Amino acid sequence: MSDGSPTGQSAWERIDTTIPHSARVWNYLLGGKDHFAPDREAGELLLRTFPDFAEVARLQREFLIRAVTYLVEEVGVRQFLDIGTGLPTANNIHEVAQRTAPETRVVYVDNDPIVLVHARALLTSTEPGVTAYIDADVRNPDVILQGAAKTLDFSQPIALVMLSIAGQVPDEDDPWGIVDRLMAALSPGSYLVLSDGTNTNPALMEAVSAYNKAAANSYHLRSPAQMATFFEGLELVEPGVVPTPQWRRPSDAWDEPSKLVSAVCGVARKP
Repeated sequence: MSDGSPTGQSAWERIDTTIPHSARVWNYLLGGKDHFAPDREAGELLLRTFPDFAEVARLQREFLIRAVTYLVEEVGVRQFLDIGTGLPTANNIHEVAQRTAPETRVVYVDNDPIVLVHARALLTSTEPGVTAYIDADVRNPDVILQGAAKTLDFSQPIALVMLSIAGQVPDEDDPWGIVDRLMAALSPGSYLVLSDGTNTNPALMEAVSAYNKAAANSYHLRSPAQMATFFEGLELVEPGVVPTPQWRRPSDAWDEPSKLVSAVCGVARKP
């Protein structure tokens, strides 16, 4: 299976099973099956240092489902650009959106070759909806936009989804500029859906520091105030930038998350 990579290697040939990869570690934390021993070891290291890490992963996934449902059912968004997709799991964006609006079009973006190998699991869409996959790095927004334009109509609103991906870009690579470049290409009425871990919990900071020593790509925790700056110039949807379980959480939710949640999220509209 050729993926058009600069090296000409197939996706399988590009997979390095000797070091942890964020998509596979996240898959392990969510209870998936697509991971190797180093990914499991990294996941267990995170859990030993910060036992609530699996809960953070679960709560972020629940936020994604609520955000997509809100955008489709209450706002009428019919296009999504998801950067940092990760491995397929239950309730992928196109599945959630197309239950209500079968015509929804979704483009998934990731640069992990094992995600590319599993892309066919994502590329199953209802008719008349469409799903597509782009093998690209978030640091190359123009490549992403060019590829997404083959599937999405940029004259109509698009929801840009970035979960746990801005944290994988260090400050020196200007993640804020990347988000601005992507949002600048979208039409008025488009939305930004963004969530990442924060530096508010010493145990999480210790866990991420240990993870970064072994992982292929480092993760960068930021303060809630720094996270809020990703939404500057946009109109935040209530309740604003908040811990992930607090964003439009159903009042009848049966389970109570930990009081200290070390990730924040937000949804905002481009005026």
